[in-house]
Amino acid sequence: MNLLKGIGFKLISALLFAVMSALVRQLGDAAPVGQMVFFRAAFAILPVVVIYALRGELGSAVYTGRPFGQLGRGLLSVGGMFSNFSALTRLPLADATAISFASPLITVALAAIVLKERVRIYRWSAVLVGFAGVIVMLIPHFDIGHYAVAGAMTAATVGSLLALISAFCNAGTVIQTRRLTQSETTSSIVFYFSLVCAIAGALTLPFAWHSPTPAELSKLIALGILGGIAHIFLTESYRYAAASVVAPFDYSAMLWALLLGYWLFGELPDVLVYLGGAIVAGAGLFVIWRERTLGVERPREAEGPPQAG
Repeated sequence: MNLLKGIGFKLISALLFAVMSALVRQLGDAAPVGQMVFFRAAFAILPVVVIYALRGELGSAVYTGRPFGQLGRGLLSVGGMFSNFSALTRLPLADATAISFASPLITVALAAIVLKERVRIYRWSAVLVGFAGVIVMLIPHFDIGHYAVAGAMTAATVGSLLALISAFCNAGTVIQTRRLTQSETTSSIVFYFSLVCAIAGALTLPFAWHSPTPAELSKLIALGILGGIAHIFLTESYRYAAASVVAPFDYSAMLWALLLGYWLFGELPDVLVYLGGAIVAGAGLFVIWRERTLGVERPREAEGPPQAG
């Protein structure tokens, strides 16, 4: 265990994912989503293969005893990536990032429904509060007057719904990952996630892929390399510190999103996005604190009451 290294790796992964999201935002007017998904996934395989080859773990990355389980997780990731990239092309960077914070709360609900995990009243309360925060964030993007006049959804409204769909898909991915880690290696999960997403992106080739300029091509390749390296740092962070220690640093992504959004695009979120984001982050941090508390209490309960003398 090395807490500083674990936290440092988590912060680096959050920064790299934020930069990757900013690249998607920049490329959104030129490249279709399917093309960006392909480059994100295909070039993410490169650093993953290099790292695991240097460790002598390449064989374990390719081998899987649960191909259909890997495929299911990959398809959930495909849904999450397509909807997330589509949201980023329609929403300010900070808004899309803030809505994505709903994912850990959705994971709690899915864990109770799908995995039959025991979820007590405290965590259910945090989930409900968190969803209230999501509703607050969505208010600025739902223009009821526009519906009445034009009878159509605005780009921001569509983007908000896509960001929420992405949060649900990502939560489903976490649940499926928990199932797979019972028998599959981390390296194989990362490898097949990238492979399935790359194939899904490639299938969109007939639908008017953009011929990128050299600058755009470098950004598309950077999408994948940054995503692959960020995924490695994310995985390594949990190698050096407990999940309950490093998980709160996920929320540093909001700071990077605010800075990059303002610097690159001149974007400043609505006040309600700040408020809703704070509510969601607070609910998520409460869930993490509660998990850590229960993790300490369970061993004590197993030990039984203290013995006299």
